[in-house]
Amino acid sequence: MPAARELLLDAAFTALGTRPWHGVRMVDVAAAAGVSRQTLYNEFGSKDGLARALVRREAETFLAGVEHALATARDADAPDAADRDPARAGDRCAAAALWTLRTARANPFVRAALTGCRGDRLPPAAAPSVPAPRAGREARPPRGALSPGALVGRIRDSVAGAVGADAPGLPPDAVLRACEAAVRLTLSYVVAPAPSDEEVAAEVAGLVRALLTQG
Repeated sequence: MPAARELLLDAAFTALGTRPWHGVRMVDVAAAAGVSRQTLYNEFGSKDGLARALVRREAETFLAGVEHALATARDADAPDAADRDPARAGDRCAAAALWTLRTARANPFVRAALTGCRGDRLPPAAAPSVPAPRAGREARPPRGALSPGALVGRIRDSVAGAVGADAPGLPPDAVLRACEAAVRLTLSYVVAPAPSDEEVAAEVAGLVRALLTQG
């Protein structure tokens, strides 16, 4: 059975599906989670604390999903070794793009973190609060706020790391530039969605391959 903390976060997330944050009552969240209101306050301290924890969890889950999408992307079927690295890089970026588009559409917290646009339904902490990088976390505030631009950097670095790990022959600077272009193109479609996520992913893949082929 999930811990009380996860049950409370799930209950708060569900409540936001039917009413804005200012209409979400702590007593209702506790009741939906099957715990006492005192347990809720013990876990989060306040409604603002609950909001920060909820936003942080959703951002962490999103970033973990980016890593998973990159890790499970299939290797491209390239006709020869010279084409293989850009093709594989395109597939990695397409997988990350597809995950980002689908998650941003389904999860208002992720969309807020990526765009900085909170809207009226989400708590005030929804736009800026995303997790600090895993590497070197001991030397940084573990729960610091990052702007959407900094979040773009986190995604770009994850994509570039995956591409560079299995395609060491590609110039690192070119990989970083191509991956940033891919992420920013993806985010443009988060702001203004296209009819087909798959077509956007293919566009992202094509952009990355073209940039890396050109060097």
